[in-house]
Amino acid sequence: MKILVTRKIPEPGLSKLQNFDADLVLNQENRNLSNEELKQLSSDVDAILTMLADKIDAAFLQSHPGLKVVANYAVGFNNINIEAATKNDVVITNTPGVLTDTTADLAWSLLMAISRRVVEADKFTRAGKFKGWAPELLFGSDVYGKTLGIIGAGRIGQATARRAAGFDMKVIYHNRSQKENFEKETGALRVSLNNLLKESDFVSLHVPLTDETHYMIDIDELKLMKNNAFLINTARGPVVNEKILARALEEKWIAGAALDVFEQEPQVHPQLFDLDNVILTPHIGSATDQTRNRMAEMAAESIIAVLSGKKPKNVVNSEIYDK
Repeated sequence: MKILVTRKIPEPGLSKLQNFDADLVLNQENRNLSNEELKQLSSDVDAILTMLADKIDAAFLQSHPGLKVVANYAVGFNNINIEAATKNDVVITNTPGVLTDTTADLAWSLLMAISRRVVEADKFTRAGKFKGWAPELLFGSDVYGKTLGIIGAGRIGQATARRAAGFDMKVIYHNRSQKENFEKETGALRVSLNNLLKESDFVSLHVPLTDETHYMIDIDELKLMKNNAFLINTARGPVVNEKILARALEEKWIAGAALDVFEQEPQVHPQLFDLDNVILTPHIGSATDQTRNRMAEMAAESIIAVLSGKKPKNVVNSEIYDK
């Protein structure tokens, strides 16, 4: 058997694969593979451990009849055609749960940093502009007592909302279904998307990327937000129309935004670079050693399970086992 790892992963996961009875092909370069490189290296593999940047579409799956499992090193899997994978008997797995609190922590880091202008203040100080305390120096916005709007009340959305209790915030949320336990735990109130955007001082995005959520935040939605409100995106870049967001920030429709994900990663809309009221981080939502190590182990364990004739724990297309 043969396993391809499309980019070097942390040692705990890599060790599991190296100790398994299979040939291991590892991308030794610190970059993502091109689509052509991915096709060439995976021509005769039984398993692939993929990154979000790896496109596993219907054509790819049809051209790899020996492929048994694709383990995505992420909780999301919008880079994979799940329907085609199921049709071609390829098990798809992901790494849910382990990165929930880590990503929620980053959402709050961004929320605090953009509201209190932390990045601006750091640049200001490093540039030698700090000449002493001043009554109106770098005014920010309070967080405590404000309204936090959560769009997408899954694991990460709920974890982000739970952290609001320490700031005595009102929590409202928009989700396809009602989350009664979440409401009892946090006092959160389910509202329409339009009402959430109108009422929230902070809007935090936690939805997966689907046809329904693509450009979920566009011109109409941004114009509904308060002009002193902030948008936080740790979900997926294409959930927000980045060009329109840049315009909204420049023209002060909203007070600011903090983005960990981008519409055309790794490219960022160039207009955003010139704006002080936006924070840009390079998709580091799960980037702690503990979390990334465990993600690597989970992906490796999924591959080993499938190649050993067992059902892995985190199957995206579980219907494949009902055939």
